[in-house]
Amino acid sequence: MTITIKTSEEIAKMRIAGRLAAEVLEMIEPHVKPGVSTDELNTLCHDYIVNVQKAIPAPLNYGRPPFPKSICTSINHQVCHGIPSDKRLKKGDEVNIDITVLKDGYHGDTSKMFSVGEPTVAGKRLALITQRCMYLGILQVKPGVKLSAIGKAIQAYAHSQNCSVVQEFCGHGIGAKFHEDPQVLHYYNADNDKVIMEPGMIFTIEPMINQGKRDIKVLPDQWTVVTKDHKLSAQWEHTVLVTDTGFEILTLRQEEQGWQERMAQ
Repeated sequence: MTITIKTSEEIAKMRIAGRLAAEVLEMIEPHVKPGVSTDELNTLCHDYIVNVQKAIPAPLNYGRPPFPKSICTSINHQVCHGIPSDKRLKKGDEVNIDITVLKDGYHGDTSKMFSVGEPTVAGKRLALITQRCMYLGILQVKPGVKLSAIGKAIQAYAHSQNCSVVQEFCGHGIGAKFHEDPQVLHYYNADNDKVIMEPGMIFTIEPMINQGKRDIKVLPDQWTVVTKDHKLSAQWEHTVLVTDTGFEILTLRQEEQGWQERMAQ
């Protein structure tokens, strides 16, 4: 495992990329409403990233087969990597929008859950549980701490709420590369005991939490991941820097100011 420790210059660029990614989610929020198609949301985000931010939507043409769109939109029982289409959102849907912006050679990666119209009780509950899982994972980030502490905290809370943790996908190091070491597991695994967090590490924490069982499958498009039992799934994601004393969330949105105080309530 080769983990890159970012220089101060690289961290400065990552802060910019992270802020831009957060701003895309802030921009798109008022457009997420019943009747809009996920492809329309994709177009809005693409145009904003390219024309306003003068940046690159990193998902576009990424991977094999090449991802065909600029954002990921995962609805209800879709776990991750949903491909925007002409499918129109309806009242009560829960949709994850996943944004990765490439600016000046560095990536900012973040996602959040959006309720379409009035949320269902189950949808709202799972979204809040999953967001709390992410925050609990972030609170473990500190120099000298085992990377496994992140997954341990996430798994413990998810299980306490009778939810399951998807294990096939994880957080990841990020920088000049979209995906790099370390792999940040959202459940306890002894492999993550071997990695000790240190200042200058930057990685994503992005738990995928299922309402039902953790089992998933990949659809024939080779990207979209869904729950096998068709029960709801939710995901939140931030890009996080390990600092000298703890952490800094590089993709924090304005609406999240004071999140630590709210967590303590």
